[in-house]
Amino acid sequence: MDTTNPNWFLKARLKTRQLLLLIALDDYRNIHRAAEELHMTQPAASKQVKDLEEMLDVRLFDRLPRGMEPTIYGETMIRHARMALTSLALAHDDIVALKAGLAGQVEVGVIMAPAMALLPRAIARIKEQAPLLRIGVQLESSNVLIDKLKHGALDFMIGRILEKENATGLIYEELTEEPACAVVRPGHPLLERRDLGLQDIAERPWILPSPGSILRHRFDMMFLRAGLQPPVNVVDTTALLLVTALLQQTDALHVMPLEVAQYYASLNVMRILPIELPCKLDAFGIIRQQDHLLSPGADLLLKAVRVAAAEIY
Repeated sequence: MDTTNPNWFLKARLKTRQLLLLIALDDYRNIHRAAEELHMTQPAASKQVKDLEEMLDVRLFDRLPRGMEPTIYGETMIRHARMALTSLALAHDDIVALKAGLAGQVEVGVIMAPAMALLPRAIARIKEQAPLLRIGVQLESSNVLIDKLKHGALDFMIGRILEKENATGLIYEELTEEPACAVVRPGHPLLERRDLGLQDIAERPWILPSPGSILRHRFDMMFLRAGLQPPVNVVDTTALLLVTALLQQTDALHVMPLEVAQYYASLNVMRILPIELPCKLDAFGIIRQQDHLLSPGADLLLKAVRVAAAEIY
């Protein structure tokens, strides 16, 4: 079958039942249990899989003594099946919401820095225009959000693409770089200094992201490039509740994205040290799926994010 045709599934008469069966097989890895889940007989389920394999002219599953394991073709088809069914479910939700006089549902993912100012400003603006638009926000790392985006659980996200292989099928709109800064508790003695250099803070106690994280690597390299050893009096954590508590009770320093620090400084929880750190995280931006049609509500929020980014950055 010629699957280069974007509408190949119409010619093949692809059934929603087959998509559900692919997902059930991925969940259970057993044809009998998958058939039971869909209230089908096992022979009928086996035939559905065989028909789909013949349509695509590939083997979707390896038949093993204790179950079934998806091949690389199977994993691809399962991923797209999940996306297709999620999209249909969201379409139903949007129709129900519109019939009820609402404006639909939007799911957006965001990393920490743009969650402090950018996304709240965009949401506040949208709520003035469409107060009944339901907006779901998921705050996670970029890799977690990209996985959710590819599985159709998000309309779009604001984050980073850290690995080249992750970029397949994605559209990336860069918004800004993310500088880091050093923060301390209000009243910290170093806040009075105006001539701080890296040598002045290298031997101080620090609260840092865990080793292996991008920010920790950039932080350590900042000192090494200056001919200094990275701090050794360190507490490793990214839990902000613990970080703020430790800052209040000690003279420790903490490194964090500047936008996040500015938010907490505005609440008088911490202060930004008067030193410009030669330390930056990779730029972040808007990431969405190339073949995903945004709902009117999601498109509205996306445009508001772009406007807010132009104002802030």
